[in-house]
Amino acid sequence: MANKKHGNRYLRKTELLHMIVDLFSNHAGEIMDARRIWRELGLTSHPSKLLCMDCIDDLLLDDYLKEVGRQQYQLNTPTQVMEGLFHRKSNGKNTFQPDNGTEPIFVAERNSMHAMDGDRVKATLLARRKRHIREAQITEILQRSDKQFVGTLIVRKGYAYLQTEDRTLANDIFIPKSMMHKATNGDKVVVRIVEWPDESKNPIGKVTDILGKTGENNAEMHAILAEYGLPYTYPKAVEAAADKIPADISEDEISRRRDMRDVLTMTIDPHDAKDFDDAISIRKLKPGLYEVGVHIADVSHYVTENSIIDREALKRGTSVYLVDRTIPMLPERLCNNLCSLRPDEDKLTFSVLFKINEKAEVKDYEILHTVTRSNRRFTYEEVQQILEEEHEASEQDYDAPGDFLSPIEDHEPTTHFNPGSEERQLLLVLNRMARELRRKRFQHGSVDFDRCEVRFRLDDKGKPTGVYFKVAKDANKLVEEFMLLANRTVAESIGKVPKNQKAKCLPYRIHESPDPGKLMNLSDFVGKFGYSLKTQGTASDISRNLNKMLADVHGKPQQNVIEMVTLRAMMKARYSVHNIGHYGLAFEYYTHFTSPIRRYPDLMVHRLLTKYATGGHSVNPVKYEELCEQCSDAEQTAAQAERSSIKYKQVEYMRDHLGETFTGTISGVTEFGLYVEVNDNKCEGFVPLNDLDDDYYEFDEKNFCLRGRRRRNQYNLGDEVTIQVARADLYHKQLDYKLISKP
Repeated sequence: MANKKHGNRYLRKTELLHMIVDLFSNHAGEIMDARRIWRELGLTSHPSKLLCMDCIDDLLLDDYLKEVGRQQYQLNTPTQVMEGLFHRKSNGKNTFQPDNGTEPIFVAERNSMHAMDGDRVKATLLARRKRHIREAQITEILQRSDKQFVGTLIVRKGYAYLQTEDRTLANDIFIPKSMMHKATNGDKVVVRIVEWPDESKNPIGKVTDILGKTGENNAEMHAILAEYGLPYTYPKAVEAAADKIPADISEDEISRRRDMRDVLTMTIDPHDAKDFDDAISIRKLKPGLYEVGVHIADVSHYVTENSIIDREALKRGTSVYLVDRTIPMLPERLCNNLCSLRPDEDKLTFSVLFKINEKAEVKDYEILHTVTRSNRRFTYEEVQQILEEEHEASEQDYDAPGDFLSPIEDHEPTTHFNPGSEERQLLLVLNRMARELRRKRFQHGSVDFDRCEVRFRLDDKGKPTGVYFKVAKDANKLVEEFMLLANRTVAESIGKVPKNQKAKCLPYRIHESPDPGKLMNLSDFVGKFGYSLKTQGTASDISRNLNKMLADVHGKPQQNVIEMVTLRAMMKARYSVHNIGHYGLAFEYYTHFTSPIRRYPDLMVHRLLTKYATGGHSVNPVKYEELCEQCSDAEQTAAQAERSSIKYKQVEYMRDHLGETFTGTISGVTEFGLYVEVNDNKCEGFVPLNDLDDDYYEFDEKNFCLRGRRRRNQYNLGDEVTIQVARADLYHKQLDYKLISKP
């Protein structure tokens, strides 16, 4: 590099930054002045030297370099020893992630000290070989991760081993018979590694829990939870603490709250819901003006900060919803009893009361503690039936799939929503308001991502017997709009302050604008199907154009794949005390307030609202940002487990259809083959490239297709094809399809 002159050509800043980083990496510990740096990099022109000093200033700010004298610089890790996290991969591409935030560094297996994924380690940078990537050697394991492994126990004469699909291990885990803990061949077990001798290729583990026999529904669902480090049992001590909480509501507590028990109040939830954490009330104040209340279970009254229940809730971060079960954040006595807004029971609630007219214009609001009493427990289907009977539903709802369920019969409701009744008319008023709120939201730039969700009909053993789709209709949207309004209002009440005044700390739900590069790629992609997407303009201009494109593709064969690719182009929403707004909803301020039974951030928001309402000072933002990051991570982990359970049931369902043919849509194209999603049931499977034997196919990454070299046949993302179910591997959660024809 020293002999290569760069003075006579233009250098981009990013290119020069990489050159400087490489230079100091290769001379770790040495002190270099500016002249030497210019000489080593071959910089002779004045502009290139100025750019070099600008790059050095950036590296000083990033703590990559340190200035030890006037214009004398040194790598900030002169001993080449750093601490950080080790990440193991079964393909041997292990990496070390330094604490200083620099790029991950490759660690060869021979230099890994058999560190495990997630271990906190000390590493030494190795001398960089010419034309090779940077490498590090693990020199000390500072702290073992608590990672556990899930798989099937295979017992042989004298020993056993764990067969696992964990992507961080290339070898099976050896388990001595003394550490099997009564597990037998074929059991689904949880294993923790206790030792990995230097001379051994296989780590040694012990069985810590037996989940059941491989293939049994309960064992497989628990295995999915254990795989992601999620709990599948509730600690007895936490349940015992919940059992000690008094159920009675004292008159003193009621006197401290707004009494809303005489106002028409209803819950609207799925037919199989057990925890009702939100309710809506409505009463007419005068012609054209109503009081609408969004009432949320006051979990913070029962769960005090840093109590044993609170610590467990924080550790979980969220409830987890698998195909056949819910893993609650709170003990059952709280989520299904004390805090659940069950009909005809007095409940403590935290409410947002709106004075709102028929045009859905909010004239005033209050945020306060209340006591409420639900008059009626509705399912979404019951409300939808009322809206359709009264001809108040959207036109598309009449054609959308979905069966009406009979009313809930576990109690005798005190309020009957009979045709012509005042209660029924008030429900219709709520629906009209919600529709207007939704219209305004989309007009302002909110993005419409109403995708149908796959659901399974299960028998008493958890085996899927059928597939159906959950479609959001007006009944769902009624609830959604008032919850969004409450969440936004709460966020504005804290975050929206006069100029020159600092807002108090609050966990916000934030969503960044999409990356311009991803938007350009999305625009190119939809253009191949004849749709246009503008990528220039304000955030609201872009989101409105996104909505138009999504509306244009609705009902078309490419709808599902375009919606999927569009979602992938979006950033992930997360929690943070640093508010940047919510792009997808087009809200400047937004938080989560409406589900404290199942989300920990909502519980944090409830506590802070109470604290600030009584004059409390703002909390430490550093501490709360850490809590936000923890909750965001928990949310992502829960989502991965939920998707894994769906994939398992899809494979289990299609196992009964081996050899049958279906029409599907190509949902993914890779250099290894095609992913095809069956149109009737959304079960996605893989067609290996080797099975496409009528030509030699090459992967065209830019155009999302496989193209035959000789016959020029093409398989494009979004194409409809006919497939045959060839293989359903439950162990790997993998479906393999055979391509029959391309219609």
